[in-house]
Amino acid sequence: MSTFNIQQAQVLSEKIKHLDWTIIHERLNQQGYSHIENFLSDELCELIKAHYHHEDLYRKTVNMQRYRFGEGEYKYFRHPLPNLLQLLRTQFYSHLVPLANAWFANLNINRQYPASHEAFLQQCQQAGQNKATVLILHYRQHGFNTLHQDLYGEVYFPIQMVICLNQANADFKGGELVLTEQIPRAQSKAMVIQPNKGDVLLLTTHFRPKKGTHGYYRVNMKHGVSQLTQGERYSLGIIFHDAVS
Repeated sequence: MSTFNIQQAQVLSEKIKHLDWTIIHERLNQQGYSHIENFLSDELCELIKAHYHHEDLYRKTVNMQRYRFGEGEYKYFRHPLPNLLQLLRTQFYSHLVPLANAWFANLNINRQYPASHEAFLQQCQQAGQNKATVLILHYRQHGFNTLHQDLYGEVYFPIQMVICLNQANADFKGGELVLTEQIPRAQSKAMVIQPNKGDVLLLTTHFRPKKGTHGYYRVNMKHGVSQLTQGERYSLGIIFHDAVS
């Protein structure tokens, strides 16, 4: 994505820096996700989407029906990532790592994440996880994605990103993001979100802590995409850990 220039990178870096990270952390703590509206410009959304058919950028293409993951297609980028995606992955990580460390401390899990994303990827490599997990997803009419968790090995980061690359109710209908929250000894709670073009959703990858009367307990979460009734939907997924395969 060579048309992503230095000036655009500087603007995006400043935008990330000046997000209200206190509120973002609070929402992730309270509900397991945070919705950042109108983050990525139309120009950058179109730039990412336009590279969907540039096969040299990708290491793997997955037909979702083949594996019963749903109906649609996604492609994993290869390392090194395009500059735009590398910037998003690296800089969002640095703002999320304090919350990730607090979550694990609250649950008495003996794992702390390093401050830099580069150092975290070294931990992934030591565990045999060296393949990029950033992906672009494409759904047509009737497409959907079953509820799942994006775990690609022993090492994982507890928060991930989704960016919607086109506009709901204009480019497609249906295709809402669905989150489920499983509290111990209770039925699952479902949350349905319809992001607009350029919106970022930060999601719990696996579980998060929730405070009860006797301290913190683990709340498991999954996410998926409801069936499209019309059009085509594109989104970008940024997972902060790398994969075994």
